[in-house]
Amino acid sequence: MISLTQPEIRQAEVFSRLPDRFRKPDPANAWSAANRGGQAVDSFLEGPVWHPSGCLYVTDIPYGRIFRVDRQGEWELIVQYQGEPNGMKLLDEDTLLITDYQNGLMKLSLKDRSVTPWLTRRNSESFKGVNDLTFDRQGNLYFTDQGQTGLHDPTGRVYRLSVDGRLDLLLDNCPSPNGLVLSPDESLLYVAMTRGNCIWRVPLQKDGSVSKVGQFFTSHGPSGPDGLAINTEGELLIANPGLGRLWLLNAMAEPIQIIISPAGRSTTNVCYGGAERRRLFITESVTGSILTCDMAVPGAALSARSTPAS
Repeated sequence: MISLTQPEIRQAEVFSRLPDRFRKPDPANAWSAANRGGQAVDSFLEGPVWHPSGCLYVTDIPYGRIFRVDRQGEWELIVQYQGEPNGMKLLDEDTLLITDYQNGLMKLSLKDRSVTPWLTRRNSESFKGVNDLTFDRQGNLYFTDQGQTGLHDPTGRVYRLSVDGRLDLLLDNCPSPNGLVLSPDESLLYVAMTRGNCIWRVPLQKDGSVSKVGQFFTSHGPSGPDGLAINTEGELLIANPGLGRLWLLNAMAEPIQIIISPAGRSTTNVCYGGAERRRLFITESVTGSILTCDMAVPGAALSARSTPAS
């Protein structure tokens, strides 16, 4: 008989919480009405990015805010603008690229704190609602266009924007595509399908196409996988809101670690950071908390692109 790996159960710690001075819930917030059943939310944190200077950046979707959190857990509001920022990645050390549900891909200059459009439409057509993003080593950008898709409407999309500005539609049949990450050798793209409650495994062909896309992992519960990260050994890390946990999977999609949240069940996203990228930073969105957990295997280095596509 084949015995499955017994996962190690661990608990994360609370690193910092959004200070009360930034918590002013608006009962008329449009994002809350559509996504949180009309509850008056004071924040919904997402998109953690570790900066080489030793700080963390996170988004606050309903109020269009980007925060900087230092090593001591102190918060600074970098910018607030008219939008719904979700995932983020570094374009370079001075620039963050943001997937904004309202506006498409936006660029934040950390020098002057300006937010400007980067890619707002495809062939003059608006996106459904972009969600998350990742770069490969050549500077090609992969991003998800989730909108309000799900099992009732599996028309979410995954795009690749090449360094020469070509926008390729890789997938258009996705039930709520969300977080995505490349394998360390960049031969595979993993995509979280939140409403499908699973992870898709997307082989990337040498000609740029995809083939034999399959389901890699199946979760359960009220909300499926969200943000993804990967370590240097190719083990996939999945933030799973609704369950308040993260799955660390081996190459056979077996959970080898389960990391539990001590501060709510809305574990939406995760990134590696800290010394040698051995520390996780996890957004627990409903409580406005950042959780942390040290890992034995470092996170894979993330690529960036210093020159925007034309």
